[in-house]
Amino acid sequence: MYRASVGVFTQFLGSLTDLLDRAALHAEARKIDPAILLNARLYPNMYSLTQQVGEAIRHAVLGSALLAGVEPPTFSNSEPDIPELKRRIATTIGFMAALRPAQIDGTEAKQVVFTFKNGTTRKFTGQSLLLTLSLPQLFFHVTTAYDILRHNGVELAKKDFLGTPPPED
Repeated sequence: MYRASVGVFTQFLGSLTDLLDRAALHAEARKIDPAILLNARLYPNMYSLTQQVGEAIRHAVLGSALLAGVEPPTFSNSEPDIPELKRRIATTIGFMAALRPAQIDGTEAKQVVFTFKNGTTRKFTGQSLLLTLSLPQLFFHVTTAYDILRHNGVELAKKDFLGTPPPED
């Protein structure tokens, strides 16, 4: 469970950091205000790039915290720029790096309660939380962030989405 959660969250949050670096370079090279990219959406009723990054962070941090039984870090409600989004990702990765495998391994049957943004709650086992909510949400939001950047001309390839896998034990 640890490797399937923290290992995967860390890999894809790392790739998200790299995507934000590429966005900043793209904006600088083309003399585009980075806020244009941060506010970009694939469709008017979809989340912006900033919100996609925020949701990827949220699902990684909450999934890890619920599995480990610890309090997650919280972030300001202020409108972040690219450096602030990267700091939030770094904080999340640091939080997860402090978690030990013993805190998460064996949590497949652990009962947890996930609170959605609208305040409603849903009970999960650790395994169902990870496999049916946390990981799919992470992948959805990182993929959509990647797609927003590609749609806006940032030169990216699949390897940029995949990032660097963690080393084998």
